Amino acid sequence: MTNTIQVPLSTIRTGQKVRLGNIKAGHGLRSRLAAMGMVPNTELLVISNGSPGPFVVAVKGSRIALGRGMAHKVMVEQTPTLETP
Repeated sequence: MTNTIQVPLSTIRTGQKVRLGNIKAGHGLRSRLAAMGMVPNTELLVISNGSPGPFVVAVKGSRIALGRGMAHKVMVEQTPTLETP
C-alpha cells in the first residue's frame, strides 16, 4: 500500500471495486476474513450495500455476506478501472 486514503468498506457503494488495505479488528475477525480470501491487496467488488440487509462482496470468485459492523472494520482503497493493454 502506498500513500492512499483508506475508508471503511461500509461506505462503498454497490458496484464499486476496491482493494483491501487492512482490517481494524482483533485476531479472531482478521483470521476469519483471511480464511474467506479477504487478505491485504485483494480486490473486492461490492455486490450489495443496501439497507437493511447484509453487506455482500465478491472476493476471488465467491460472494461473502458481512455484517455492517464487520464491513466498518475493513479498510479499503478505491481502485481505478482495471484495463489490460
